[in-house]
Amino acid sequence: MPFIQTGNIQTYYEHHGESGPSLVFIHGAGASHDMWKPQVEYFSKNYNVLIYDIRGHQQSEGSDDPYTCELFADDLHMLLDRLGIQEPVVIGLSLGGMIAQEYAVKYNSNLKGLVLADTAVAVALTISDKLTKAMFPSWMVKWMIRRMSDERYANWSFKYFKMNEDVREYLIEEQLKLGKKELLKVTDAIYSFKLLPLETIEVPTLVFLGENERKAVFPHAEKLVELIRDSRKVIVPGAGHVSNLENPEFFNRELDDFMKDLMVSTV
Repeated sequence: MPFIQTGNIQTYYEHHGESGPSLVFIHGAGASHDMWKPQVEYFSKNYNVLIYDIRGHQQSEGSDDPYTCELFADDLHMLLDRLGIQEPVVIGLSLGGMIAQEYAVKYNSNLKGLVLADTAVAVALTISDKLTKAMFPSWMVKWMIRRMSDERYANWSFKYFKMNEDVREYLIEEQLKLGKKELLKVTDAIYSFKLLPLETIEVPTLVFLGENERKAVFPHAEKLVELIRDSRKVIVPGAGHVSNLENPEFFNRELDDFMKDLMVSTV
């Protein structure tokens, strides 16, 4: 199995494809590299595809560090550096999209394009977000993680996300592979995420949003398009929170078109 040292952990990764521009996919909280299977199958024919497990997830090691999206972005930077991957297009969904934002702001010199799917720009952007955070503060969520059975919490944690039921069951099974210790630290990373200077991102950016996504997420997509100069939003028909799995055909086609335009514009 391919592992590589990134800072103080061993990171699990997979390389697919032999040539072409590099695509790097970052999964969401509680998931793993496996969630990008439809994209690997589609893009590895013409691109160099990298998928990996973020710190503490599945086959990648965890650590005693406080987890933040910046730490996850530092892990990604070290992974790309060790593998010699230059100017990739970074694609992140949900928590992966937060990590991708951190990477794009901090390591913008090694970035060709950015794709942000079903993600947020901060834990509390709107009044609705702030009310939700007040109803479910970090300490309460962590109390629930500690007190509930793994199965009960996994079901509860996806209860308020709109998504295809098969995808929901898949993600619940994935989260059950994540230990409570790691889940608590991932919760801290999500709750500490704040609005970044996204206006400093200069690479072309594609923003995906499932049409059935929670309404609270829509202002976040609008904020991304507002702050990132060279960006556009695409609504994914029939998809909720996990658009790459709920409508992979549309997702892949739009991403492929974005890549073709990107290659033409940089020739």
